[in-house]
Amino acid sequence: MKQKLLTKSDPELKKTVKVRYVWSNIIVLGVLHLAGLYGMFLKFQNIPADIFMIIYGVISTLGITGGAHRLWAHRSYKANTLAQVILMFMATCTYQNSIYIWARDHRLHHKCSETDADPHNAKRGFFFSHVGWLMMKKHPDVIKKGKTIDMSDLQANKLVMFQHRHYYLLVLLIAAVLPSCFAHYALGASWKVAIFRVTIYRYIISVNLVWCINSLAHLYGNKPYDKNIGPVEQGFMRVVAYGEGFHNYHHTFPQDYKTGEFHNDTRNLTTIMIDCLFWLGWVTDRKTISKNIIDAKCLRSGGNNREINTTKTRKIIKNIKYLTLNIIFLSII
Repeated sequence: MKQKLLTKSDPELKKTVKVRYVWSNIIVLGVLHLAGLYGMFLKFQNIPADIFMIIYGVISTLGITGGAHRLWAHRSYKANTLAQVILMFMATCTYQNSIYIWARDHRLHHKCSETDADPHNAKRGFFFSHVGWLMMKKHPDVIKKGKTIDMSDLQANKLVMFQHRHYYLLVLLIAAVLPSCFAHYALGASWKVAIFRVTIYRYIISVNLVWCINSLAHLYGNKPYDKNIGPVEQGFMRVVAYGEGFHNYHHTFPQDYKTGEFHNDTRNLTTIMIDCLFWLGWVTDRKTISKNIIDAKCLRSGGNNREINTTKTRKIIKNIKYLTLNIIFLSII
């Protein structure tokens, strides 16, 4: 039986969902965001520390988009042990649950997208899909359907399970102690800048960009590949989330390692990273979708505004523009 989609205003939703707050999460997230807001006003006090913060922020976000998401959640490519260790380190740089839990929730999100079994169901509104789902007890359907997700591949992965077992210690060391100490001792930043800006503010920016994929990329945009699903093509998220804004495409073809239709797009920094690992010989079996299959899907159920694969010269110019936007955005924050 097809599960009914409930909108935020649907009275049936109010009857079936009893909101139970997780106050510990609310307090922790609230304190971190307030501390991060304070860190925002500490910029330019130590330029090398600001540059290091940006680099560490990019590394942590790529660990989620390229590691937890494309490698471990979707198995859209294979990576050797060295690449997995690097990606595991990068994913641990940001505090977003262990790779195992992240992948389990994301697989459930794809299987039950925008139903009550979706952990961050966009039908319950922007705030819920962005961060509210972390502040509340899971819907009973999330728990029930979550038990049906096959996680045997990650359970057999010793590196993933090591990170899962020792997650909080690793997060403390890699996401907090390491960047703070490096900024203070190696770059000469004050402890105030090292802790509140380099560590906490960097975390707040990274995690909110990833959360925007669950919220913005499910609510505002167009649907050229499948107009019958919720996820959309979100231009802003393509730039600031390193290629994760091609979301209508991704939910239509989740096995594609690019999460987008085209190669060599600087908006898709995650794909560029994976391709670099491939050229080093550390990555193999990158899964892609043929143009014929994409064209056929667009004809059957696509909407409009599908991008055109332009000539190489125009593509380079376009990509330089988006690369510039990336640099400007990172400079502003």
